Amino acid sequence: MEAVHGDPQLYDFAPWRGRPKVRWPGGKSCAVWVAPNLEYYEIDPPANPHRKSWTKPHPDVVGYAHRDHANRVGHWRMAEVMTRHGFPGSVSLSVALCDHIPEVVEDARQRGWEFFSHGIYNTRYSYGMDEAQERSIIEDSIATVQRATGQRIRGWLAPALTHTPRTLDLIAEYGLDYTCDLYHDDQPTDVKTASGRLTAIPYSLEVNDHYGFFIYNMSPRDYADTLIRQFERLAKEGEAQDGPGGTVMCIPLHSYLIGQPHRIGPFEEVLRHIAADGRAWIATAGEIVDAWREQQA
Repeated sequence: MEAVHGDPQLYDFAPWRGRPKVRWPGGKSCAVWVAPNLEYYEIDPPANPHRKSWTKPHPDVVGYAHRDHANRVGHWRMAEVMTRHGFPGSVSLSVALCDHIPEVVEDARQRGWEFFSHGIYNTRYSYGMDEAQERSIIEDSIATVQRATGQRIRGWLAPALTHTPRTLDLIAEYGLDYTCDLYHDDQPTDVKTASGRLTAIPYSLEVNDHYGFFIYNMSPRDYADTLIRQFERLAKEGEAQDGPGGTVMCIPLHSYLIGQPHRIGPFEEVLRHIAADGRAWIATAGEIVDAWREQQA
């Protein structure tokens, strides 16, 4: 679609005040979903001319091994804490993990977690792909996750947050229900696509542990405090009489970060706080999208 004055026209404008109120089940004011990124990084991926996969010359053993901690140790630590406090995962999955380390995917499946695609590898980017290549990745994602978990994926987060101009149209065409690739709101919104229906569910860069630890250089306590302040504000606005109704808080995680021994304790305190608060509807991404769509005229 043609942009006007730089606006890509992906969604309609709606000011925060004056919207039709969103209601969450049980009268909860904030829907909270946790998005563990279960990823696979290749140590020597094919080169993309638009972006390097690793900052160091090949082989970047340090970068690779740091991330491999996720699947050997960090996932289990993170998942056990989430399960203990009643938080299901909505998994942003590097689909190749189903073949490389199926034990991690199977553990998430047994916990009843939801899966959506984060591309095939987190070291292969969408930049420069033609339509056939992009369709192949979507089709591979649908088929591979179905085979490994019995689930048909409903959502998409572009690999390493890389896109083409056709990404949203294609995932809608293939029948996916939601995208995590827009960061423009604290409630779900519909996305304008060439066919099908696609909903943008609030994901987060600001409280993503990657940004917290790599970009903002937070301590584990600082990050935990940030998550609690995020929840408190969204829950308060979600119950305000003059507000927009139910809000959404996403907690995006990478277990090689949050699953480190010195970080997991403060994070568990966050989950305990939210679970005990009483205002949180702890849900999966698909449940939130379904509940929101049921309220749309």
